[in-house]
Amino acid sequence: MRRKLAAGNWKMNGTQANLVELGKLAAAHGESAVDILICPPATLLHAASSYAPLKFGAQDCHMLPSGAHTGDISAAQIKDAGGSAVIVGHSERREAHEEHSEIVRAKARAAQAEGLMAIVCMGESAAQREAQNTLDIIGGQLAGSVPDNATGENLVVAYEPIWAIGTGLVPTLAQIGEVHDFIRARLERRFGAGVGRSVRILYGGSVKPDNAAEIFTVPNVDGALVGGASLTADAFSPIIKALEAV
Repeated sequence: MRRKLAAGNWKMNGTQANLVELGKLAAAHGESAVDILICPPATLLHAASSYAPLKFGAQDCHMLPSGAHTGDISAAQIKDAGGSAVIVGHSERREAHEEHSEIVRAKARAAQAEGLMAIVCMGESAAQREAQNTLDIIGGQLAGSVPDNATGENLVVAYEPIWAIGTGLVPTLAQIGEVHDFIRARLERRFGAGVGRSVRILYGGSVKPDNAAEIFTVPNVDGALVGGASLTADAFSPIIKALEAV
């Protein structure tokens, strides 16, 4: 059975002072039946990694293990700093940094080569949703972004409709279910039933304490990738509790 995952993406937020929130989460969910992963800025990763039993990861990595790449961070460096996972292909990277699926796949492969879990993000724009192209977009991103050596241990897929990220807008439960079922079917077709059913699929996009419980009732939703609501224990803890109750 797939173990549920509550993942928090702090994005470009947080300093040393914000680490107190991790202590609160660790105290409240030390015996949690779900995995709790926080992806803080790279500047906080090493310090954050001491807050066991929480798990920690990075928000991006380079596709190469080392080299002349000013400002980048490698999967090996993430692992060395105490990380166990890395987010790749977030829409903010795909758009602002023009990272297409081939780059995302290379980054995911680099993460997996270092023993990290790659959280591969994908999602459609508002225009693509309105044009009823959602499944075509997701299918293309899934095929192009996920490496061939995927397993339930080294891959998590996160569906984040771009138009829902940070907007307060949320797809209907039926819309979430349609995409998650589609992703599951594609994973099973590509990797076989065993691997396909073992990969966790997260929903992300304006997940809040007041809507998390109903989102988690949707089949094939194995948790959430949470942005702003993961920055404080007061906001993230109710989401974790809703997932624990599933």
